[in-house]
Amino acid sequence: MAYTRGNLAVKEKASQERVTQQRYKETTKVVTRRTGLPAREKILYLITLVAVILVGGALMSRYAHIYDLNKQAQSTISDIKGYEKTIADLQVEKETLNNQVIDNAKQLGYVEASGKDVIFVPRSTSTKSTGAESSSNTSSK
Repeated sequence: MAYTRGNLAVKEKASQERVTQQRYKETTKVVTRRTGLPAREKILYLITLVAVILVGGALMSRYAHIYDLNKQAQSTISDIKGYEKTIADLQVEKETLNNQVIDNAKQLGYVEASGKDVIFVPRSTSTKSTGAESSSNTSSK
């Protein structure tokens, strides 16, 4: 006989019957039903989501504006470099033309004025007819 928990009066068949009974044990599955979110919590989530979207949109628009300003600055800098090159070319052309003026004048027979041949004409704010102009007008009539 088997000794089980201090009791000698135990049938051996009883333990074998329990093993056979455990084979057909019923299994039950517990199904829990999820309850929906309360209305206040739904509104809170919705407000949070809208706030995140608005902040993200504001940040993206600011970055787009900064990108546009940087692009405009780069194009302006490249335009300035082009204009500086054009100005340098035009200054070289101006110097060559200034040098050619003296040569062309000598070829046409002009001479450089000396210090005593220089004529100074005073500037006046009003135009007055001189005697030379009136005499030339009368002689042509």
